[in-house]
Amino acid sequence: MNKYRSHNCNELRKDDLDKNISISGWINKKRDHGNLLFIDLRDNYGITQCIIDKENKNFLDLEKTQLETVIKVSGKVVSRSDETINKEIETGEIEVVINEFEILGTCKELPMPVFSDQEYAEEIRLKYRFLDLRRKKIHENIILRSKVISYIRNEMTKLGFLEFQTPILTSSSPEGARDFLVPSRLNPGKFYALPQAPQQFKQLIMVSGFDKYFQIAPCFRDEDARADRSPGEFYQLDLEMSFVEQEDVFNVVETLMVNTFKKFSNKKLLYDKFPKISYADAMLNYGSDKPDLRNPLLINDITEIFTREDVSFEIFKKLVKSGSKVRCISTKNTKDKPRSFFDNIDKWAKEQGASGLAYFTFEKEDQLSAKGPIGKFFSHEALEEIMKQTNSEVGDSIFMACGKQNDLEKITSLARDKIAKDLDLIDDDVFAFCWIVDYPMFEKDEVTNKIEFSHNPFSMPQGNLTEENFEKPLDILAYQYDIVCNGIELSSGAIRNHKPELMYKLFSIAGYDKKQVDEKFSGMINALSYGAPPHGGIALGFDRLMMFLLKTNSIRDVIAFPKTQKAGCLMTDAPGAASFEQLNELNLKVQDLNKET
Repeated sequence: MNKYRSHNCNELRKDDLDKNISISGWINKKRDHGNLLFIDLRDNYGITQCIIDKENKNFLDLEKTQLETVIKVSGKVVSRSDETINKEIETGEIEVVINEFEILGTCKELPMPVFSDQEYAEEIRLKYRFLDLRRKKIHENIILRSKVISYIRNEMTKLGFLEFQTPILTSSSPEGARDFLVPSRLNPGKFYALPQAPQQFKQLIMVSGFDKYFQIAPCFRDEDARADRSPGEFYQLDLEMSFVEQEDVFNVVETLMVNTFKKFSNKKLLYDKFPKISYADAMLNYGSDKPDLRNPLLINDITEIFTREDVSFEIFKKLVKSGSKVRCISTKNTKDKPRSFFDNIDKWAKEQGASGLAYFTFEKEDQLSAKGPIGKFFSHEALEEIMKQTNSEVGDSIFMACGKQNDLEKITSLARDKIAKDLDLIDDDVFAFCWIVDYPMFEKDEVTNKIEFSHNPFSMPQGNLTEENFEKPLDILAYQYDIVCNGIELSSGAIRNHKPELMYKLFSIAGYDKKQVDEKFSGMINALSYGAPPHGGIALGFDRLMMFLLKTNSIRDVIAFPKTQKAGCLMTDAPGAASFEQLNELNLKVQDLNKET
């Protein structure tokens, strides 16, 4: 017992009746019944109801004490009457009769009530985040975050991983986003970069002879806000392993994810063993490399159908001749849906910038036919072929779109989600994980026609590469992989390229000469030249993981002190201006942005 409390606010039970105790916390609620004043006292652990009658010398002082004031209460534990038992709280069978109280921390008038579930503007919540964090839901979210971190650390240790901390002040590297730069006082005119990820350092740890590394790593990217990523900074579960192949990484991560989600969520896992889907198949069947496998709808390519003579849908036939493709979505047993259902989807597609979605429904009397605006353009033999290719039956409907591949993938992916939502096909009580594998090593920029890395530049390419492969870089696949859950990317990883000469060759395809590689990745390329083991790893977005576990769509609900949309902190006014003296020490000068040039 210390001078502030003998018990926490969730501890007292009927076994404690008649005990003289002391508890401390915040005044959560007050209910004034005239002769009796009820106070709900709250700390990190729970709530205890306290009561004081008008005859007590402290009554008037407590009566006028502001909510959220921090107080110490001393008194006796008594039993509640049967009709006043509160089953919603752990201490609901008892209450504390107050003898004495002491104000430990005063509270000004509140800008927002802590005990209310009412939503408030983001600006108020972030400016007074210390109050927002007292609210039950957010408070419990942050506690769960801490528990999940502890659990993951324990599980990783059990799996033989060691936790390392990698540098925060490092050099700039092309990780795909803008760096946060930090000027160096001791090296005038030079800058550190905050790490976008510990990528190079975790590989260097493997080169150093350690076998399994992990870290709950802070990452910094100067990019625009996203719904599933806090602007400016975020955390990821980072891990790396030596002498491994792709499957070894998969086994570790799957075990960790399955155990974590089963422990901290009551949702079902659709798969304990995550399906593996190639990037090419994902783009073909789902229109996206982030497929939601809760959605049973698939996309099929039926381009060849429009080369048949017994298909007279000329709009699509002409487009196919010029290089366009046709992809479709089959919906089960939609024959009884009203015309408005189909027209609304077509209208929606046009609102997305597409030319619309053509559609028909399979029906059969004497022979197979199609009901709908374009049904008459297909012979029964052509319809039979479409039915075969799409695994459709009589009564099912076909939605189809025609266009260039990239545009087609985008609209069919969106349409797949839209139709599934309209048909209520998504089970929100399920987690559907999968691996996306076999990413292309390179991609071509549609504007510049430049060959670029499609994913992580440090990834190992697949196969025995020859000069012929290098001449066709878009055909090279990499040992790169993502975990996707419910249509959201949760992590990215790869088996790393540990061969310097191969790395030089791959970077040259992307337009980097040897000098540039040496300058950008001097530590990495040098280390790989001194005996580097085959190694690979992955990084899981921890904040996104918490969003899944907590069933929230807001990143701010899982981070103690999130930034605004412009990466600012309303509590501390960060980022702020630096003084002249500070800038002078750093040999920096700030341009007057208001001055006309």
